[in-house]
Amino acid sequence: MFSRTILSRQLLRPAFAAPAARTTFLTSIQARFLSDQTRQAIDKAVSSAPVVLFMKGTPETPQCGFSRASIQVLGMQGVDPAKFAAFNVLEDNELRQGIKEYSDWPTIPQLYIDKEFVGGCDIIVSMHQSGELAKLLEEKKVLAVESEGVAEEEAAKKE
Repeated sequence: MFSRTILSRQLLRPAFAAPAARTTFLTSIQARFLSDQTRQAIDKAVSSAPVVLFMKGTPETPQCGFSRASIQVLGMQGVDPAKFAAFNVLEDNELRQGIKEYSDWPTIPQLYIDKEFVGGCDIIVSMHQSGELAKLLEEKKVLAVESEGVAEEEAAKKE
């Protein structure tokens, strides 16, 4: 169905170890740490295509029901495979944890359209059911053309 390369593990490796001496009085928000290198790698991934899905597994072999449902919805909507990228968070723990901090969203899958976070599976399904997702995808011009032959025939008829 859809296919794109995943983030290179070396892109997501921190260039230095996390500080050894973390004080215990830090709040949970302060203790969260997304390295600049990880943030840059995720920025690059989010920018890699107009429609980006961070998921468990691949589009061809999703490893959880929520990722499977998200891929199915995007397929039913007709997202152009050339305008889609999927990243398997199971292949790199830094990505898996980093994407949650990046979006401030606790679950995976996560959908981005034109570099903006849309939501997880429940939101994707809800938007699909209400028609909001179809409208958004059409506005962003990320849907596959039905057939080049049909488009050429219609253009020829107008001439």
